Amino acid sequence: MRWSAMAFTDLAPYPPMLAAIQSLQDTITMARALVQAGRRIDLTGLDADAAVLCTAIGLLAPERSQGLRQSLEELVRDVDALTAALHP
Repeated sequence: MRWSAMAFTDLAPYPPMLAAIQSLQDTITMARALVQAGRRIDLTGLDADAAVLCTAIGLLAPERSQGLRQSLEELVRDVDALTAALHP
């Protein structure tokens, strides 16, 4: 999935940003399951999607981005779990 940072900076940032976070979480969860099953995975593009999301969040005023904190912390835990699965 490809996103534009500007698409996330409208007056109601939470639904599209939360959807983007959830999409990344879903991708990472699937990747972790494949790794645990012994499959090879291709994460090409995942870093670019994450970068767009980070840029969009960075464009928000701090008080507007606080509502995303819990979802982002969950995303970080998912990334850490994938990292652990890739490097047992």
